[in-house]
Amino acid sequence: MRISTEDRVRKAHIALMRHPKTALFSGVLMLGTSEVVDKPITAYTDGVNKKYGRAFLDALKDAEVNALVLHENLHVVFRHLLHNVDLFKENQKLANMAADYVVNDVIVSLDERQFCSLPKGGIYDEQYHNMNMREVFYKLRNEQKQCQGQSQGQNQGQNGDPSDGGSENYSFDEHDVDGAASPGTKEEQEALDAKIDRALREGALLAGRLGAEVPRSVSELLEPKVRWQDELKEFVSSATRGKDEMTWRKFNRRLLPNDLYLPTVENETIGEIVVAIDTSGSISGEQLSKFATEMVSICDTCSPEALRVLWWDTMVHGEQMFRDDYSGLAHMLKPMGGGGTRVGCVADYLRDRKVKAECVVVFTDGHVESEVKWDINVPTLWLVTHNKGWTPPSGRKVIFES
Repeated sequence: MRISTEDRVRKAHIALMRHPKTALFSGVLMLGTSEVVDKPITAYTDGVNKKYGRAFLDALKDAEVNALVLHENLHVVFRHLLHNVDLFKENQKLANMAADYVVNDVIVSLDERQFCSLPKGGIYDEQYHNMNMREVFYKLRNEQKQCQGQSQGQNQGQNGDPSDGGSENYSFDEHDVDGAASPGTKEEQEALDAKIDRALREGALLAGRLGAEVPRSVSELLEPKVRWQDELKEFVSSATRGKDEMTWRKFNRRLLPNDLYLPTVENETIGEIVVAIDTSGSISGEQLSKFATEMVSICDTCSPEALRVLWWDTMVHGEQMFRDDYSGLAHMLKPMGGGGTRVGCVADYLRDRKVKAECVVVFTDGHVESEVKWDINVPTLWLVTHNKGWTPPSGRKVIFES
């Protein structure tokens, strides 16, 4: 007896929660609502709730229904509509594709085609394995710019413009950006984010009991969250520690009411801080502004003799020096460069010019050369915006999340 479309969706939920390789997503599968609608759509999510087109579902095999349901819930897992609205506003077609490449990579990596198989039109490319949505989006955008530059006066579709699809009849699903369940206030957004995080962690406990392997792209979501601002402050403080001296020239005023006459700590001005900023294209103006604002706060606290900002891609294209007053830093930055990426050029630059820095902060997307030559003996902090799996040659790495 043929079961209803609604029952097929419920059956897919149960199958996914029971399977060892997809039990990880059990908590998220129970979030929001799942509704079958009589509209000419494939499927879409608003970030929490999922809707499926009846006619599209009825034409699918059970393994394809499983994949479709998992696909929509993976958009929730990765918070694609919660944290990437800016990408959809910039180019909705590329953002749709980037999000789908990410979730379909997880589905294909299950290697369970009899159980979970992409429907026709589901785009997949192994070059995006274990990437996040922003990484894929910027890669697609760069490819699109290259294609547009090469095809002036020609039909772009015949020259492989990525916005034309990348897969025949690309229409696997849509994304309800306008009706996205991304709340307006920061508190509501954080509450929803925490709710999804709890659901994913609950599923991870079940997956662990079943002996399932957690994909790297998902395991990153389960890592403890740290604020890059706190890590940056702590790093600069640690790197410049030891510059304070005790002085009897003035007593510690907090202890005077207790008749304790003890020396105060005199904070000597520290040396130079170097900030090396990647200009290869993946660091947005908003991210740069937030980073600069934080650096102003740190400089006001530790009072370095100078702040040297280096702009680099495959080479250091220029530097800016700031001293004493750092209040207007965010408005005075003048990025230079914008080509490929070779972070080793920063070490070469500092070594060749004998720059004596207290510490170095490298702000990069993490898409750098495979073997980084970083042969300078200076405390280094790497603020990485995109390639979270990249391991720097030395120093500390912090993921920059705006």
